[in-house]
Amino acid sequence: MLVVMQANATEEQVRAVCERIESFGLRAHPIPGAVRTAIGITGNKDAVDLGTLESLAGVAECIPVSKPYKLVGREMKPEDTVITIPTPAGDVKVGGVHVAVIAGPCAVETREQTFAAAERVRAAGARLLRGGAYKPRTSPYSFQGLGLDGLKILAEARETYGVGIVTEAVDNDSLDLVEEYADVIQIGARNMQNFSLLKRAGRARKPVLLKRGMSATLDELLMAAEYILSEGNYQVMLCERGVRTFSDHTRNTLDLSVVPAAQRASHLPILVDPSHGTGRRQKVRALSRAAVAVGADGLIIEVHHDPDRALSDGMQSIAPEEFQLLMTEVKEIARVLDRTVN
Repeated sequence: MLVVMQANATEEQVRAVCERIESFGLRAHPIPGAVRTAIGITGNKDAVDLGTLESLAGVAECIPVSKPYKLVGREMKPEDTVITIPTPAGDVKVGGVHVAVIAGPCAVETREQTFAAAERVRAAGARLLRGGAYKPRTSPYSFQGLGLDGLKILAEARETYGVGIVTEAVDNDSLDLVEEYADVIQIGARNMQNFSLLKRAGRARKPVLLKRGMSATLDELLMAAEYILSEGNYQVMLCERGVRTFSDHTRNTLDLSVVPAAQRASHLPILVDPSHGTGRRQKVRALSRAAVAVGADGLIIEVHHDPDRALSDGMQSIAPEEFQLLMTEVKEIARVLDRTVN
C-alpha cells in the first residue's frame, strides 16, 4: 500500500498519517519526493482500510502496490534515488546524473599497498576507495583479509587522501566494525540472501552497496534490497557483478542488460563491477565503457599497483596506468549522456 500526500502537506500531517498507520500494527515508511511525500506501508497481510487513511488531512490518494517489493519499486517512488556519501574532500553523489567510481585493491594486504592504490586512484579522479578487510573466499586456505587491522588501514587512507571507504561485511560482527570505520557497507554476492545480515544492514545508518548473487534473478536482488529498506535504511545501491553461465571465456558473465531493467523496476541506483564480472583484467576497460554507455550509475573497479603479486584476484585487477585511461574514457562517455563522473 502507498499513501500519496498532497504537494502542500505539512510535516505534522505526514507524521499524523504515519502514526495512524502504526496504530494498525503496521510500519510506515515516509519517502520524500521531488514534489510530494509518499508513505509506504509494510507488514500488512490483509487489505488496509483505504477510507480511514484517505480521510486524513493532507492525503491525496491511496494506491495498492502490486509488486512483491514495496519500497524499492517505482510504484513507491517514481523519482531516481540519489545517494549522498560524505568524504573528507566533500560529498559524492550516486544516481540521477551522477556516475560514481569506486576503485582500489580487492583486499587490504599492507599499509603500503593500500596507500599506493589510494594515491593513484585518487589522482585519476576516483573519490571512493574499495578494499576488503574481510574476504569470504571459496577456499579456507586462501587469504581471508586482515580484519580490524585492515579497517584501520582504510580509515588512515581515508584521512590521508580524502577518499570515502567502501568495504565488505561478511557477518553481523564484522558489520558492526565496518559501520564504524567505513563510509559504505558492501554486502557481497555470497551474502545477497543472508537475511539476518541484510536486516542488520537495514538498521545501519550508512549507505549499503548490495551485490547481485551469482545465480540471482533481478527480482531476487530487489527482494534482498527490500529487506534492507524494510528495516529503515533507504540508502541502498544495487550492483551487477556477473552471473554464472556456461561461458568459459570469462570468470562470470557480466549481465549489462540488467541495468536498464533494474532502472525501470526500481528507483535505486545500480552500479556495475566489471572486475568480478569478467575475471580478466584485459576486459575491464571495455566493459566499464559499456556499463556507463548503458546507463549504470557507477563502477567498482579493482586496481592494484602490482597486480601479478596481489594476494586476492590479481587476474582481474588492473594497473593504475590503465585505470587512468579508463577514467578518461568513461568521463567522455558520461558527458555524451549529460552525466558527470564524480
